[in-house]
Amino acid sequence: MSHTREKVRRFLIRVMSRAHGGIYRASSGRLLGHLAGMPVLLLTTTGRRSGRRRTVALTYFRDGADLVVIGSFGGSDLPPAWWLNLQRDSRASVLICGTTSEVTARAATAAEHERLWPIVTATHPGYAHYQERTARLIPIVMLTPDTKEAQV
Repeated sequence: MSHTREKVRRFLIRVMSRAHGGIYRASSGRLLGHLAGMPVLLLTTTGRRSGRRRTVALTYFRDGADLVVIGSFGGSDLPPAWWLNLQRDSRASVLICGTTSEVTARAATAAEHERLWPIVTATHPGYAHYQERTARLIPIVMLTPDTKEAQV
């Protein structure tokens, strides 16, 4: 894919995610609460350079107490900014249907990735296509709820 085409594609992904997040937030998840057969959450991270809060709409699924999100960025060779932000500061918050929770993020271990990838691609086969498009290993990111909140 040409460099210009790839830049346009990444730009459109960002614009659509912002629009999706706005509608999701305004409707408390009643609108656009699912995408491609998967539920949607809003993930808020701290910008690694700006220090500003950044929010993105992502599909997710649960693995025990953890929320699982995929850093595909549509198969781009560049990782999504939210994943880079989480690598700098693993603390974040998620909004699911009007409820906000604090989480800590980490990359899935190799064993978790091997176990979860077939579930990811069975739920949304597009992720397999994204992996074919890029040389980087698409990260599976585990979002673990803050234990203080989990006890409440």
